[in-house]
Amino acid sequence: MPNAAARTQAITDTVHRYIDAVTNGSPDELAAFYAEDATLEDPVGGEVHIGSRAIAGFYSAVTGVERKCELVTLRVSGNEAAFHFRLTITAGDHKMRIEPIETMVFDDQGKVTAMKAYWSQTDVTQL
Repeated sequence: MPNAAARTQAITDTVHRYIDAVTNGSPDELAAFYAEDATLEDPVGGEVHIGSRAIAGFYSAVTGVERKCELVTLRVSGNEAAFHFRLTITAGDHKMRIEPIETMVFDDQGKVTAMKAYWSQTDVTQL
């Protein structure tokens, strides 16, 4: 990315596309945001998923459920982003909202090299 303003805009655009993909995307579409050897830790302190195949497997957990995702706030600094969002999941009669804060590190091609999601059971609301 040629300059700081262009890099910030590219990362901002990627986070917005990622939020949309969390709502509508397949596991493979979500994994496509990541570099081949990327890491994903969701939640922090849990299993670290390494590589695009493992990351696609992680996202397969939301297949077959209704999802709605709303970006609350986003900060971009250098090659990194931190953002808070609300994810509402509906599976049959069960509905819940999770409100994580995620951090992402991006490489020079705009791919995520590391993602961490900060949340615990206190950030989950049964609806």
